[in-house]
Amino acid sequence: MPKMNAPAASVERMRIPRARRERHPAAMVSATLIAAIVLVPIASIVAIALSGTGADWPHLARNVLPRSTATTLWLLAMVSAGTASIGVTGAWLVVAFDFPFRRFLAWALVLPLAVPTYLAAYAFGEFFHFTGPVQTGLRYLFGFQTMRDYWFPDIRTTEGAAIVLSSVLYPYVYLTTRVVFIMQGRNIADVARTLGARPSKVFFRILLPVARPAVVAGVALVLMETVNDIGAVEYLGVRTLTFSVYSTWLNRGSLEGAAQIAMVMLVLVLAILQAERWARRRQRFHGARATHMRVRPPRVILTGWRRWLATCAVLMPVLTGFGIPLLVFGDYASRRLEQLGEPALRSAFVNSVLTAGATALVTVFAAMLMINAARISRSSAVGGMARLASSGYALPGTILGLGLLFALTRLDNAIDGFLRLNFGVSSGLLFTGTAGAVVLACSIRFLALAEGAIRSGMEKLPPHLDEAARSLGRSPLASAREILLPLLRPAILTAAVLVFVDTVKELSATILLRPFGFSTLATHVYENASRGVIEDGAVAALLIIVTALVPVILLSGALMRDSEASHS
Repeated sequence: MPKMNAPAASVERMRIPRARRERHPAAMVSATLIAAIVLVPIASIVAIALSGTGADWPHLARNVLPRSTATTLWLLAMVSAGTASIGVTGAWLVVAFDFPFRRFLAWALVLPLAVPTYLAAYAFGEFFHFTGPVQTGLRYLFGFQTMRDYWFPDIRTTEGAAIVLSSVLYPYVYLTTRVVFIMQGRNIADVARTLGARPSKVFFRILLPVARPAVVAGVALVLMETVNDIGAVEYLGVRTLTFSVYSTWLNRGSLEGAAQIAMVMLVLVLAILQAERWARRRQRFHGARATHMRVRPPRVILTGWRRWLATCAVLMPVLTGFGIPLLVFGDYASRRLEQLGEPALRSAFVNSVLTAGATALVTVFAAMLMINAARISRSSAVGGMARLASSGYALPGTILGLGLLFALTRLDNAIDGFLRLNFGVSSGLLFTGTAGAVVLACSIRFLALAEGAIRSGMEKLPPHLDEAARSLGRSPLASAREILLPLLRPAILTAAVLVFVDTVKELSATILLRPFGFSTLATHVYENASRGVIEDGAVAALLIIVTALVPVILLSGALMRDSEASHS
């Protein structure tokens, strides 16, 4: 047997500790447990959908699913076209051109993210109502007296819902596209312009193909939010699949039928995700050197009427998606400031803060467990579990809430049956209809947000930092506590804030899982809208928007700190 040389022996000795590090049963157990919890709602939906006699399925297949599916697909098509048009155009204008108020508008284009879709629907409904400012102004200008004297489009249609959703969801496309235009498109666009290409040709022939994967990724997020929406479509009278889930369950009393519609929704969401992966299958990036990235070509300076046209084109989405809700709810709230002292609103605010705070703590802790497990074990199995645990964000809140409700009900019944049989006592409902169920649902859905924020912070650290600490005798837990946590504090705080705000805005799962008499700011607004008194929920609506503005402003500020052209 040949003698091993010194370098080979050193490599062999280095491999032994690595092999030992890969064996971390605790990491595997924690990753598997979190992934299993995420899969519980899906498994529950499948079990309920396949149970029972199937008596409702013929009615659903004949009368409900065709119409609801067609409406949902048409809504998705319009929203995807609307958000892509607004987001790509806004990103192109603020990156490629210089015009009045460009820097402010590049920041302000993100503001509609602070407005939940259901609040936007309520605001649009009031703004374009017969007694709203738009129709009132038309009657004043042209002397109209009644609705028979003129025609005005109805916002309570599928097309109206598409306008509402597009006005607040386009920032998903704007953010992803703008990053690509800045990091990838500016240099190649400058080369095309030096060869005599007009700006419009540069956009359609160069920038748009480069940004296509980013546009698709942003539109995929938009479509998942559209499928998840219940408050906006219900208020606007649009019978989507999500609306049909609630209607079948509450009006027909059929859990089996609701689960079957939820399965159709799940298939639709998986199709959206698969289409997004297919569109990105050839995505490639060119890693420019840092020195090259700092020297960006100048923007085209617009003059004359074009500069003001660009300003109006970028300003309009901000006024529509953020200005209208702020105007409507601000006007109503200014006449109802006494509500700030009402017990119901105070209770809703406290419930929202406590629920969102608990969700942020649980979600950040679970995300750190998953990331640390994948980091210290370096096992493909643990990595797969981490990706599976992050898939909850792809689940619409309706599916997640419905599946979790069924699972918790079965668990409560099992515990109650066991106690009755063996001890003659009843435990009642321990988990179903509790605030803990709401926290669990939101934690499952927003785990991907926390995981992404913390992972981005982790990737900025030296890869072997904690390994150096362990080589000095620190255990993996001590290394994480003493080395990684202090360095990751900004990323952890960012993750907690993002989860906190999304939980404050969440409506679909909260409606299904909340206890009786338990209201959050979102459900408080929803209840008032359901009774036809939107104005009574205006103060709560403003509280939601103001709370969501904090991370949106931080995000916009981070965008404005990118190293753009020197004369920006």
